[in-house]
Amino acid sequence: QVQLVESGGGLVQAGGSLRLSCAASGNIFSITGMGWYRQAPGQQRELVAAITSGGSTNYADSVKGRFTISRDIAKNMVYLQMNSLKPEDTAVYYCNLDVAFGISYWGQGTQVTVSS
Repeated sequence: QVQLVESGGGLVQAGGSLRLSCAASGNIFSITGMGWYRQAPGQQRELVAAITSGGSTNYADSVKGRFTISRDIAKNMVYLQMNSLKPEDTAVYYCNLDVAFGISYWGQGTQVTVSS
């Protein structure tokens, strides 16, 4: 089994910063990518940022220039540095891990709340 545990969420004022961390553990093999998604109340889950096994990154247009995804391969960790936060960034943020054969794992989510 694979477990993903997120941390680093919380309440921050607009313009502030937060850093999310995700620790992956368990029987992990053939990672193809890791990423962060978010889901606001009443909305669908959306991709925020992703990083492939080769290190290529992809960001939602709404966070480009403000958020940075990074990883520590040796520790099986992925991070999301969020700067210049806006109230519309408020959501539950989920860590995602993709491995071979199209298998995908999810964390339990961490709440990020940005006050205006």
